[in-house]
Amino acid sequence: RQAQAVCVPSAHLHMTAAAMQVSQKDFEKAQEQLKLLKNDPGNETKLKLYALFKQATEGPCNAPKPSMLDFVKKAKWDAWNSLGSLSQDDARQKYAELVSSLVSAEPANQKKDASPEEGKHDGYETLLVTSKNNITKIMFNRPDRKNAISHKMYREIMKALEEAGKDDSTIAVITGNGDYYSSGNDLNNFANVQPGEVEKMAEDAAVLLKEFVDHFIDFPKPLIAMVNGPAVGISVTVLGLCDVVYASDTATFHTPFSHLGQSPEGCSSYLFPKIMGVAKANEMLLFNKKLTAAEACAQGLVTEVFPNRTFQKEVWARLETFSRLPKNSLAVSKQLLRSLEKEKLHEVNKRECETLRERWVSDECVNAIVSFFQRKSKL
Repeated sequence: RQAQAVCVPSAHLHMTAAAMQVSQKDFEKAQEQLKLLKNDPGNETKLKLYALFKQATEGPCNAPKPSMLDFVKKAKWDAWNSLGSLSQDDARQKYAELVSSLVSAEPANQKKDASPEEGKHDGYETLLVTSKNNITKIMFNRPDRKNAISHKMYREIMKALEEAGKDDSTIAVITGNGDYYSSGNDLNNFANVQPGEVEKMAEDAAVLLKEFVDHFIDFPKPLIAMVNGPAVGISVTVLGLCDVVYASDTATFHTPFSHLGQSPEGCSSYLFPKIMGVAKANEMLLFNKKLTAAEACAQGLVTEVFPNRTFQKEVWARLETFSRLPKNSLAVSKQLLRSLEKEKLHEVNKRECETLRERWVSDECVNAIVSFFQRKSKL
């Protein structure tokens, strides 16, 4: 058959080529901007960036599916594969837009975190630790990750508690930066584990967790939790080891251990039944019931709930009143109250960590964590 000429206006060809050139320029510029980011954008965003970059440079996913136990490669593959037939031009555009949004957000975050009127403690990457008016404030500072507690953050919290226990402050306060108090243990702590390293991972994690909870048990001064938003897992269980817990009415309290094939920690297996009664504790620790701030207060886990709009103002006014009380008297009284059960708490903590070590190497737990990452990759 005779070929038919297709007439495409030269102006249209010129504009299309120019648009592709701009798109490629934006894409290359975004790659340079990404290197200059000061704040970690978080693993979910990193996965999106990875997937868009691969789609932009190589097209639709063409790599073989990794092993289910290779969590990192599996998460990357799922993220890339989820883009389907998205064109390379569109992927470049989306990549550039995502990087631009991260760059735009950085100055706002830095302004929000800055506290010039407070004495800032250096040497922390995942926390903001400040001192003012005889109060040491330990603020979880991974708002992009909902303040999920990474291995590094575990160690920095322990360091902050050690320093706060020895400094001139009268009381110490723990709170979160952003909308969340803490989303609990960062499950990406498990993501880089190879099949042959599961036993060692479990042993190391159990040692770290035991030491972490021991720091709460042994803290010598009044320790107050300001729960500014949702709290999950370990950030909930150690509330039983705090002396006072104030919560915003936007806070929730969730311990989804059985969903993840795990078991209680933070001395909650002992303290929660004492605080809220066996039946209510079982709802939380066995059956994953999420409590509202009002429910947590009614059950004794939370001391008092405040409207979110006045939470910071009201609680800090009260804390400043506490900070003017005789420091040594508060410390002696706190230690007297804690001494009655300190030995028991250390025993419970040890037993809980041994049980968790066994859970972490079980097929049930591994499968539950794999399912968690699969659900995240589909979001």
